[in-house]
Amino acid sequence: MTDRLALSAIVPATDGPATLDRCLFGIRSAAAAPEEVIAVETAPGPGPAAARNRGASGARGDVLVFVDADVVPHEDAFVRIRAALEDPDLDAVFGSYDDEPAAPGVVSSFRNLLHHHVHQQGAGEASTFWAGLGAIRREAFDAVGGFDAARFPHASVEDVELGMRLARAGRRVRLDPAIQGTHLKRWTLAEMLRVDATRRAYPWARLLLESGGSTALNLGWRHRASALAATTGVGAVALRRPLLAAGSALALVALNAAFYELLLRRRGPLEATVGVGLHAAHHLAGIAGAAAALVARPAAARARG
Repeated sequence: MTDRLALSAIVPATDGPATLDRCLFGIRSAAAAPEEVIAVETAPGPGPAAARNRGASGARGDVLVFVDADVVPHEDAFVRIRAALEDPDLDAVFGSYDDEPAAPGVVSSFRNLLHHHVHQQGAGEASTFWAGLGAIRREAFDAVGGFDAARFPHASVEDVELGMRLARAGRRVRLDPAIQGTHLKRWTLAEMLRVDATRRAYPWARLLLESGGSTALNLGWRHRASALAATTGVGAVALRRPLLAAGSALALVALNAAFYELLLRRRGPLEATVGVGLHAAHHLAGIAGAAAALVARPAAARARG
């Protein structure tokens, strides 16, 4: 029988989030709560990567549990994290948003439920990481150098990049979708498209172009086929080809039937219908970001040369 792992929960809070108190209360009141809770309100650089590294540098636990300030962990989240890490060969584990996002509105519900759905479908061994609610053994975190705060001065894919380094170092990472938290973030359409294009797709594509790998969670065949259907649909509308546009829409619905069923079940028929259009917009923003990364790659290569 091994001693209980000591958990240090680290919450980046350098931007003074209004949701911080709810997050900290959820952490401290959960079952098997972390032995230490660190809210990082000042850091040596901007962005959550620098804040998480600052928190990790002073943490005393065997395991670093990263929780975003707009996430309230479920009552059993830390019980599940401790259980997962009873496997001595597992270096990191992360979870998922639940299917009851707190923020009202069609866009917020869509965006938060999309994240939930993707993580629910991706259970098992992973080559990525998620710092919204994820835990890493302190030794593994230190061995790969923590988050790359210099490369990611803003909230972006700094956790994905960390997960890729863990995987390359031979460290085992697992996605356990039963480890859940409630997301409090309110999304607007403009912010969703901006984040999807510039803070997700663009840097993610740059990472993949550099490494030649894939993180699978958002890049499976279904995701790529959906992006193609969305692009074809927009082109068909522009060319006034209604049959092709209708076929593209049907293809998008067929490819993502399980997600739209989730929207229908949780939010009703109107929001499920609107969600199809929002999903197409999400894919188009991703394509724009990835295309920009492809264009930027030769320029970056010439600059290095």
